Amino acid sequence: MELTDKLEILADAAKYDASCASSGAPRRSSEGKDGIGATNGMGICHSYTPDGRCVSLLKILLTNFCVYDCQYCVNRRTSNVPRARFSVDEVVKLTVDFYLRNYIDGLFLSSGIIQSADYTMEQLVAIARQLREVHNFRGYIHLKTIPDADAALIAAAGKYADRLSVNIELPTEGSITRLAPEKSVHTIKLAMGSIRRKLDEKAEEPRASKFAPAGQSTQMIVGADASDDQTILNTAETLYGSYKLKRVYYSAFSPIPQSPDSVPLAPPPMQREHRLYQADFLMRGYGFNAAELLPAAGNLALDIDPKLAWALAHREHFPMDLNMADETMIARIPGIGLRNAKRLVELRRLRRIRYADLTRLRCSMKKIAPFIVTADYRPASDTTASEVLRRSMAEHSPRQLDLWAELQAA
Repeated sequence: MELTDKLEILADAAKYDASCASSGAPRRSSEGKDGIGATNGMGICHSYTPDGRCVSLLKILLTNFCVYDCQYCVNRRTSNVPRARFSVDEVVKLTVDFYLRNYIDGLFLSSGIIQSADYTMEQLVAIARQLREVHNFRGYIHLKTIPDADAALIAAAGKYADRLSVNIELPTEGSITRLAPEKSVHTIKLAMGSIRRKLDEKAEEPRASKFAPAGQSTQMIVGADASDDQTILNTAETLYGSYKLKRVYYSAFSPIPQSPDSVPLAPPPMQREHRLYQADFLMRGYGFNAAELLPAAGNLALDIDPKLAWALAHREHFPMDLNMADETMIARIPGIGLRNAKRLVELRRLRRIRYADLTRLRCSMKKIAPFIVTADYRPASDTTASEVLRRSMAEHSPRQLDLWAELQAA
């Protein structure tokens, strides 16, 4: 098979893995020592670092052959899809050639399981090793970790990769047992734990050998099983706390040709994936916990974002006086982000905050107005029913919500 044909198959097969981002990658200069690649370059827009840099990544699978038969996966053993496999040298050549053409700044490499977990992981590590040691590649590398692989191979991967990911895929052990019987939650968590221990060792001893400086991440598929958003967020919260993950990624289940009856035949609304990302961001950045965002079983609202939903459910905190409240509570007001909360606290050290200050900060005034008090403003009525406010701020038409309700009831 021609290399271009392999690339077409294996780049398309990689699109289902959402755990692809370069946040946290260190800056490396490509000057001197004939090094190539950099994490601070500009190119095709694929992902962004925390400081806003755009990093383009070659995102491929080593192979879409797989000995596993995970029911939700397009590359499962029994799936009738075109198959291909790169050699180690072919992936290295593609990465270097694409960089030299200014197409990419880094590599995201995953794989189906071939022969064994150890054999597959050896191939992934060999690619990263060649890029770093033979070609002096200094760009970003993200390697998918095979959970059942030997701990020594995972440690070797962390030596060359900026980030490692161990995808848990489904939020409950029961779902994994039913839909991916060859996988084990125990081995997945053991792999996450071994990566965390290596990261902790590096943090405690800065002069120790480099290990995955951008940390580790994971992915959960949304809508492949019956798990609701409360279950998904609780699992994400546990993973963040137990393994110090940098990110949990959420991927809406996409039905595949000849899907088995064990998985849904229709995808969940993409808005559901979006709301989970918003809720996840609130947990990571705003100090919310999963129980606050979704205290009862069920899914996040689709018509309003999770922060607004929390505010409408906790009207006892509002309207909030911006000249009195602390920064963390100001950041919980719908329409005010972390940076603007900080700016408002700094501003009130100089003078009292007025309504016009919020417009100058480009806050979402329609969303913010019912929840704030300033030196010259108070809502006309503090008792407007939450349901009335919700309808005025909803992002979707009633018909769209009815369709989602029908899907849930089906």
